[in-house]
Amino acid sequence: MSPFISGPTLLSSYRLNPLLFSKRQRCMKLPHWHFNRTKQRFFAVAAAENNKDTLPKTFDFTSEERIYNWWESQGYFKPNFERGSDPFVISMPPPNVTGSLHMGHAMFVTLEDIMVRYHRMKGRPTLWLPGTDHAGIATQLVVEKMLAAEGIKRVELSRDEFTKRVWEWKEKYGGTITSQIKRLGASCDWTRERFTLDEQLSRAVVEAFIRLHEKGLIYQGSYMVNWSPNLQTAVSDLEVEYSEEPGTLYYIKYRVAGRSDFLTIATTRPETLFGDVALAVNPQDERYSQFIGMMAIVPMTYGRHVPIISDKYVDKEFGTGVLKISPGHDHNDYLLARKLGLPILNVMNKDGTLNEVAGLFRGLDRFEARKKLWSDLEETGLAVKKEPHTLRVPRSQRGGEVIEPLVSKQWFVTMEPLAEKALHAVEKGELTIMPERFEKIYNHWLSNIKDWCISRQLWWGHRIPVWYIVGKEEEYIVARNADEALEKAHQKYGKNVEIYQDPDVLDTWFSSALWPFSTLGWPDVSADDFKKFYPTTMLETGHDILFFWVARMVMMGIEFTGSVPFSHVYLHGLIRDSQGRKMSKTLGNVIDPIDTIKEFGADALRFTISLGTAGQDLSLSIERLTANKAFTNKLWNAGKFILQNLPSQNDISRWEMLLAYKFDEEECLCKAPLPECWVVSKLHMLIDTVTASYDKYFFGDVGRETYDFFWSDFADWYIEASKARLYRSEYDSDAIIAQAVLLYIFENILKLLHPFMPFVTEELWQTRAIRNARAEYSVEPAKRISASIVANEEVIQYISKEKEVLALLSRLDLLNVHFTESPPGDANQSVHLVASEGLEAYLPLADMVDISAEVQRLSKRLSKMQSEYDGLVARLSSSKFVEKAPEDVVRGVQEKAAEAEEKINLTKNRLAFLRSTVMVTK
Repeated sequence: MSPFISGPTLLSSYRLNPLLFSKRQRCMKLPHWHFNRTKQRFFAVAAAENNKDTLPKTFDFTSEERIYNWWESQGYFKPNFERGSDPFVISMPPPNVTGSLHMGHAMFVTLEDIMVRYHRMKGRPTLWLPGTDHAGIATQLVVEKMLAAEGIKRVELSRDEFTKRVWEWKEKYGGTITSQIKRLGASCDWTRERFTLDEQLSRAVVEAFIRLHEKGLIYQGSYMVNWSPNLQTAVSDLEVEYSEEPGTLYYIKYRVAGRSDFLTIATTRPETLFGDVALAVNPQDERYSQFIGMMAIVPMTYGRHVPIISDKYVDKEFGTGVLKISPGHDHNDYLLARKLGLPILNVMNKDGTLNEVAGLFRGLDRFEARKKLWSDLEETGLAVKKEPHTLRVPRSQRGGEVIEPLVSKQWFVTMEPLAEKALHAVEKGELTIMPERFEKIYNHWLSNIKDWCISRQLWWGHRIPVWYIVGKEEEYIVARNADEALEKAHQKYGKNVEIYQDPDVLDTWFSSALWPFSTLGWPDVSADDFKKFYPTTMLETGHDILFFWVARMVMMGIEFTGSVPFSHVYLHGLIRDSQGRKMSKTLGNVIDPIDTIKEFGADALRFTISLGTAGQDLSLSIERLTANKAFTNKLWNAGKFILQNLPSQNDISRWEMLLAYKFDEEECLCKAPLPECWVVSKLHMLIDTVTASYDKYFFGDVGRETYDFFWSDFADWYIEASKARLYRSEYDSDAIIAQAVLLYIFENILKLLHPFMPFVTEELWQTRAIRNARAEYSVEPAKRISASIVANEEVIQYISKEKEVLALLSRLDLLNVHFTESPPGDANQSVHLVASEGLEAYLPLADMVDISAEVQRLSKRLSKMQSEYDGLVARLSSSKFVEKAPEDVVRGVQEKAAEAEEKINLTKNRLAFLRSTVMVTK
């Protein structure tokens, strides 16, 4: 080991190598930046080790798992309070324990890991707490399918036997999602991993239920819910997906009682007419005003009468303008019936068959009943017609079946008083939502909130802590466990009383709403983690669950802890395909993250995902992944070049000279030659900019700006410029300063990029090798061209000293680089470049290309582009395409057409320039 190096020098050893993003001071126009410049310079170590080793040609991303395992084994993901007391804390949105990694997971893992690694590098104690959700419906379905494969039905097992099988499945397969999240590089503290059915979290759920019930905020009642006949449970709004599907509108005649008149209604669900409690018309609809207050006879019900009423809710333009009111099977009808005091009539069993109210149709499946009823209506002359109609069909997210609106006895939470406090949190600035536009959506939802149905008819989940009295089922006891419930029952009803627990479980979102504090030890507010890490700092998740999870966490956090559970909410968008379409198996456009990592590496995937904007959807394409894989290798190759050009391990004096440069000090920077002064100043400005962007959570800006600096200013410009110095004598002062600048910039680029691309940056940081065979790294020489540099006398005197650098960078003919104060005589036959104000260059076109050949090539290219453009315009001119194609498809064609038109114009301009040059030459 080099005498100039002591201790480990790993990027992940943040205690030794922090990225100190502190404010810098400026002197004159040159930026000043202070980094912790320890002697543990990683490149010094690289030079001090076996200098005969070489780096592979490209970064081998199969080493990512090895790097990750090493990080975890060293305990680098645990919060460390040695260097600070203000922790940065983020709770991972718990993925379903049944899940496997998809791009939504890749999005939140990438963004949260960037936040965590950045704050860890700043020296803050950082906790990223991971865990998984028991996912009641999804997990029960998976295990039921597994049992079915064994020929076993769930109902053939006892509840205890079934839940035992689920736990066995969870222990065997439940870690899949966790291992896949690790594969993305998630630097979570896995020693604190939680599961929503853990004993401690289950205790928190019971405590929350009891406290809400004691305050009168939990009640039991019969209300309209989303019912899944196959799953035999109520499901949340989030678990219902609506799709537009072809259906039928049925027109049916209802006789007006005591008259020969009929009123015709139009319905998409004729089988629900057995549950009709009224017919309604608009009070301003003159067609039906004479019938208001009369009675109508419901078909096929043996003469059951219902009132004909008026309400402005009725749409005069839909169907016939007469609406059948079936409040037991339609959300809107249910609300109208409650407003008007109409009865609720349920005609359906929980398995989707019709009940005794349907008379002769009893026992028929709802869809079979629809067919038979229409046939019978046709026979009796009450069927008027049926016509095609596009339906908005509610389907179960889990099973795909059509959801049935059904009135059912369930447990509810009264939300209005909880929502009021959550609204105030945003108003008072205690909670910041990013992007800001989602605050309006948050406020609107909480201002119009409905009570929350929290019971589910499942066996897997948190049992509702309610016990009923045998023989007095209308009464119940709320308790923390069965023993406490029995003791309360004995005190109230005597020693001979028998009790049984409510069979339902709580909605999975109920336990998830407690996640930020239940995972830290609540309700034990004296727990170390609760005292150190609550409230948390950041909640990052998709904008689609702002209502179902984020808002509920805010409400529960304030209710149970008195504090908003996090001070910031960062909402990301969806990941779409290259055409802007939502990824789905039906479209066949799903990109698998694990397959992507195998082909492109985790760093390329993470960097691609990170370039989006908060709250906006991101289009992911193979082209972008390929480009960022190339970026990974460009970074790798830059590291190889720098390593091969370092002093030898025994050249102590040269290392002393190299490390003596302190570019974060103004005096040292001002003395540097122009290229070095310029590129280091650009680096300092970059650090200023990206630090501000990091702190604002503008990660896309950080990625793009760092990418541009590295690729354009450093790799393409300064590394090329440094060769003019490095290829001189080894002890030339310009060569030494070039080495020093290469080291300084590259190690800071690694720091800036580490939160985005942790694997390649770690591997480069740890590298213990250099290349001495420079011939292996040579670049094929390019054609040399002449140039005229135009500037005023002062600038010429300054820049002419760097003639050799200019020649090397631009592949110029050194003997034909001329400095002048006025344009050359052949300016109209040259490519004119404006480098900056007062500095221009003229490059003779004849030196660069064969003009005649280039004209031919561009002409052919223009013809091809024009043909493609005409095809796009033709599609957009077709009313059939514009009206019937999906909006995102049309938008995609419009964007391609605009891009093609721009390319055509650029090509035409270039052709005109070349042709004019040929004419001038002749």
